[in-house]
Amino acid sequence: MVKLYYDSDADQSILEGKTVAVFGYGSQGHAQSNNFRDSGVKVIIGLRPDGKSAERAREDGFEVYDFAEAAAKADIVHFLLPDEHHEPVFNAIQEQLIPGKTLSCSHGLNFHFEIIRAPEGVNVIMLAPKAPGPTVRREYVNGFGVPGLVAVHTDATGDALKIALALAKANGNTKVGCFETTFKDETETDLFGEQNVICGGAVYLMKTGFEVLTEAGYPPEIAYFECMHEMKLIVDLVYKGGVHGMSKKISNTARWGQFVQGPNIVTEQTKEAMKKQLERIQNREFVKEWIETECRQNNNANLDRMLADCYEWPIEQVGREIRKLAGLEEVETGEEKE
Repeated sequence: MVKLYYDSDADQSILEGKTVAVFGYGSQGHAQSNNFRDSGVKVIIGLRPDGKSAERAREDGFEVYDFAEAAAKADIVHFLLPDEHHEPVFNAIQEQLIPGKTLSCSHGLNFHFEIIRAPEGVNVIMLAPKAPGPTVRREYVNGFGVPGLVAVHTDATGDALKIALALAKANGNTKVGCFETTFKDETETDLFGEQNVICGGAVYLMKTGFEVLTEAGYPPEIAYFECMHEMKLIVDLVYKGGVHGMSKKISNTARWGQFVQGPNIVTEQTKEAMKKQLERIQNREFVKEWIETECRQNNNANLDRMLADCYEWPIEQVGREIRKLAGLEEVETGEEKE
């Protein structure tokens, strides 16, 4: 059984007199830095000083420094930047990472796959809330919290786990419960889940179902409702009650179809494909393809093209119109917002 930590297991006093530099002010950066500050932790923000995120952080009352200056001022440097930005930023702050300091993150990819290696005498820990940034912040403000993961990659000072738990408490995670894990387990399972189930698997399942119905002559709007819109209804039921709880709340007809047709869609061949992708994650093939080839060599050209192609998918074209009519969102432009 994975060890679970609560508020009583964490002593936030270990953070007294320490400064936490949060690198990044996106979804998680905004949530965690504000939670830390509201819990009495001294927080500064590391960013490009002339960026939009820096302006937003200043408006929220934070001191903003470039990465090297923030790292010099901080005892704990908490990386909440996109994975592909970790290495260049890390290279820019190495001189500031003196023994006794702590490097922290919310996803272990760069440390686990040794894209970056902490200097001698520097702790490496993880605090990973298991919810999107807005939810992390909202639940904290409401007096609750979201579950999280904590891990220690390098314990140079002998109290790395205590520091990780103190940050988790300051972020509201130990109020609900924080699971102890390893950088290997968090990184590899997170990548596997994204690629095979919650992003890659779910998206292409919905897309393919839509294509089958529309190619058979059914109206695109109806196909969209059946293959994408209603996905949220089912996922919400699973989130609250598991598969069994969800299955008890749908009709007998839907329940019967679920159990007899599901194994015909997700077959042993599907399972084998998942296993092969897990191997590619474990043996570094995926991270080499993503970080070394796509990010460094191609400057995300293929990713940008795939995202642009996705915007033109028929299911997306129909979905934008339906969501607009339903008042669910503004019409998108195809450009990613900061």
